Amino acid sequence: MTSPHREPDEPGDSQSHDHNHDHDHDHDHGPTEPTSESMDRGDVAQFSVPEMDCPSCAGKVENSVRKLDGINGVDPAVTTGTLTVSYDPEQTTPASISGRIEKAGYRVEDDGEITAKFTVPEMDCPSCAGKIENALERVDGVSTYATQPTTGKVTITYDESATSESDIVAAIESAGYEVTDTTTGRHSGSRSEDSEESIWTNTRAIKTWISGGFVALGLLFEFFLVGQNAEVATVVSRELFVADVLFLVAIAVGGQEILRNGYYSARNLNLDIDFLMSVAIVGALVASLAFGEALYFEAATLAFLFSVAELLERYSMDRARNSLQELMDLSPDEATVKRDGEEVTVPVDDVVVGDVVVVKPGEKIPMDGEVTDGESAVNQAPITGESVPVDKTTGDEVYAGTINEEGYLEVQVTSEASDNTLSRIVEMVEDAQSNKTEREQFVERFSAYYTPVVVGVAILVTLGSPYVLGTSWSTAVVYGLTLLVLACPCAFVISTPVSVVSGITSAAKNGVLIKGGNHLEAMGAVDVVAFDKTGTLTKGELAVTDVVPLNGNNEEDVLNCARGLEQRSEHPIGEAIVAEATNAGVEGREIDQFESITGKGVRATLDGKPHFAGKPGLFEELGFDLSHVHATTDGGVVTQAARQLCDRHNCLDLLEDAVPKLQSEGKTVILVGTEDELEGIIAVADEIRPQAKRTIARLKDLGVKRTVMLTGDNERTAQAIAKQVGVDEFRAELLPDEKVSAIDEFVEEYDGVAMVGDGINDAPALATATVGVAMGAAGTDTALETADIALMADDLSKLPYLYELANDANSVIRQNIWASLGVKAALAVGVPFGLVPIWLAVLAGDAGMTVGVTGNAMRLSRIQPENTDEQLAETPQR
Repeated sequence: MTSPHREPDEPGDSQSHDHNHDHDHDHDHGPTEPTSESMDRGDVAQFSVPEMDCPSCAGKVENSVRKLDGINGVDPAVTTGTLTVSYDPEQTTPASISGRIEKAGYRVEDDGEITAKFTVPEMDCPSCAGKIENALERVDGVSTYATQPTTGKVTITYDESATSESDIVAAIESAGYEVTDTTTGRHSGSRSEDSEESIWTNTRAIKTWISGGFVALGLLFEFFLVGQNAEVATVVSRELFVADVLFLVAIAVGGQEILRNGYYSARNLNLDIDFLMSVAIVGALVASLAFGEALYFEAATLAFLFSVAELLERYSMDRARNSLQELMDLSPDEATVKRDGEEVTVPVDDVVVGDVVVVKPGEKIPMDGEVTDGESAVNQAPITGESVPVDKTTGDEVYAGTINEEGYLEVQVTSEASDNTLSRIVEMVEDAQSNKTEREQFVERFSAYYTPVVVGVAILVTLGSPYVLGTSWSTAVVYGLTLLVLACPCAFVISTPVSVVSGITSAAKNGVLIKGGNHLEAMGAVDVVAFDKTGTLTKGELAVTDVVPLNGNNEEDVLNCARGLEQRSEHPIGEAIVAEATNAGVEGREIDQFESITGKGVRATLDGKPHFAGKPGLFEELGFDLSHVHATTDGGVVTQAARQLCDRHNCLDLLEDAVPKLQSEGKTVILVGTEDELEGIIAVADEIRPQAKRTIARLKDLGVKRTVMLTGDNERTAQAIAKQVGVDEFRAELLPDEKVSAIDEFVEEYDGVAMVGDGINDAPALATATVGVAMGAAGTDTALETADIALMADDLSKLPYLYELANDANSVIRQNIWASLGVKAALAVGVPFGLVPIWLAVLAGDAGMTVGVTGNAMRLSRIQPENTDEQLAETPQR
């Protein structure tokens, strides 16, 4: 925020503005007192700059602000993210200071600003975006803007006191593009025909087809009906024949949009394809009159074929946009809500937190919430990517956009429509495009030089061909016009963003949320994948794995005793034993005198007799000889573990054999018995996820060089889990800072390191890794906000899919970049030798490559998570 105010000795009162602007960072900053003596002079404004979080950042901001005239003092406070500036109001303003802060690369959270998203469907290429950006540069009060040609959206942050939404809409439309909608809903403009109609039947398409018809008629008279191609007029001493007139009509009809857009390009000082094509068409007409060798055919061909190219580009871009639109369409527009004892249907935006919505079989769940009544299986694939419907009952959480399969549900809403899981996913997928990959940044830098260079080459070829190659001036002009057509790098510039959009939206539909193109690129270059153990490779929930009855008891006897002892315990091991006994139908016992023996176990009186449960050491203290214990063989159920352990006439050595063997499998061992008799052994473990072993193997198959498990658990348990899942290395008994150190080691040794954890407890390690991947992020705000990539469900099998998708995305981006560059270069080299006619430059160099790179990018949507019958059988159904 900014807080301009006058010192007491200055006349006038300050203006304060009520602001409503949401940001990625949510900080509550109190007032910061100016510390510099220079703050005593002039007005003082305070700015919230949350991203200014280090001395280096503060230095850049301060240096940038001091370039303004009238700055008396600058006091950056890194700890609070605030900047206090004293300034002369006659020489500068808070808006100018805010602009300098943003020139330094830091966003100002200004309560006087709002952010709105404008839908501009006709902005479907980088050159279109450039014209809009140039128009917005001239609007006072606009602090930041982000154009997204791949989605047809412009996100603008502006000061309401300096400009208005209508001013911004007018600026965009002054660049030649219609605004059809805004996020605030205040713009009432109707949707354009292009957005309502098919690409191939809209107004521009009809003009294009008419233009094509006249081009065809012109060709007919030019080459076939030569006798009928009579002179019909004379212009500046140049004859016009029937074919020439038909070509001119084709130019007039098909070139309207091109020349109109070229005008806006010139007005906004943008050297883009529309401007270059307009110059080429007008240049051909001028050359026809100047040299007397008609180039009307070339000009008409340009107008028609470029219009076709624009339609193809729009069609291709719509395909990319539709992948995101499918996400948006997951949420229904209306919801059935229980109000005043009645069920009423209202728009989703009118549903408030606390409302109870009714969801019938087959309907989409409209909001995030908690089930208050009913039971059903819910298809969560749209959000989490889970292939098997999940059973939901009272108290369970459900997400907007998921599908109620069969039962009746009543759901109490827990978040507004704009803040539910699906909305956050859509918003993050849209915002992900602003996090540009390294290749995209390279492309933008390269394209800034490409167009001027090729335009310069076009001029040189035009002027030099008659002298160097001996061509006629008319041919030289055609060569120059052809190079102008090749001068705009549209396909080259769009090659990366369409690939990123395709990859990110495809991942989102499969339950993987990627927070930016840079993270997608980084994931594809990962050499090491490090896993947390608890909750990642394992389920994070203890469960009974083995029950070994001893001394004539059976499993039921052991569980009966253990349940009685543990039912008052709050320890996770006790809870696991009670759950197992409950599932087995074992009833409880009368319990008295319960006592927890710290670090060893528990003691209680069951049915009047003292019983114990705890570590082997507890029973050693009670005087038991644990080296000679008899396993049950008759009258009881002998588990497989008991059969394997009992190889000396049913006699077990618990200390040297049985207990160490179970512990080597990563299990915690509990003994159960009385003061006189050892009744049995219960082993408890955190179960390994069914997909863990397959995930590790699949990652190695796909090219990951090293897999590592990092855990705070003990060495023996870690070794057992590592062996079972197949990781290359494990490190045990690590504190959070030691996990960070381990990640640092890997980052120094390898190009890319991914850390997979729960997104909260492993936050430091996730932040340190090249890519942080959070497990089970659906409905979890913290995980969604902190992770670079989030697996929306607790499904490790999505990790190989993510790695494969990222690898393929990087390959597609490379293919698109080099193919678009290579084709342009090959065509450009062939132009001066007469090998590339102008129609080929338009179709291959512009339309062909745009369609080609977009189609290639769309291949990423075909990549699907591995979903074998074996995995489906292993997937637990909750």
